[in-house]
Amino acid sequence: MSKKSSIVLADDHPIVLGGLRNLIQAEPDLELVGEASSGLAALKVIRERGPDVAVIDISMPELNGIMVSRRLSKEMPAVKVLVLTLHEDRAYLQQALEAGVRGYVLKRSAAENLIQAIRAVIAGGLYVDPAIANLVFDAKSKRAQRQTSYGSGLPLTEREADVLKLVALGFTNKEIARKLNVGIKSIETYRVRGSEKLGLRTRAELVRYASAQGWLADA
Repeated sequence: MSKKSSIVLADDHPIVLGGLRNLIQAEPDLELVGEASSGLAALKVIRERGPDVAVIDISMPELNGIMVSRRLSKEMPAVKVLVLTLHEDRAYLQQALEAGVRGYVLKRSAAENLIQAIRAVIAGGLYVDPAIANLVFDAKSKRAQRQTSYGSGLPLTEREADVLKLVALGFTNKEIARKLNVGIKSIETYRVRGSEKLGLRTRAELVRYASAQGWLADA
């Protein structure tokens, strides 16, 4: 008898988690080896069980699915991560792929597509929900368009770009100052000046911009 593929599920909604559990348990070649309802709990279970596939909700308390995926890609690259999400826009998809995610499934179609997605990533493939698969193919052309659609059109200096990239990756001003060997006040100045040039008001807008530029892929 062939070995079953081990799966860990993580979702903070009990009803959704129950539905996913039923899908996995109905398949003779899949074995559920752990569950979690938060990002930190998911990391703990995955580290303990070392599953073949981790199915993770993007929007979870403590650590979101993207952050969990980033950590796993560094710590446990053999674990294939598949994310479940309500989000159908390119920014989320790009962030997920850049974080090392191997599968991206919309929650609204999980009942139809999840098992197929799990088998695809186990086989070494990349699975993107058919409803948004087109976003993968024209992402590069859209990225080029976005590069010219932000803010004042004034170019960022190299230092401004370095600081904004690190902010988008989640580093604090103090951590950035230490990394770049520059004073905190200077970091704040570069951050404000760069954001003003691009017309970005929130960190979420900055993350979208960073994703569009490919900055997160280089992390």
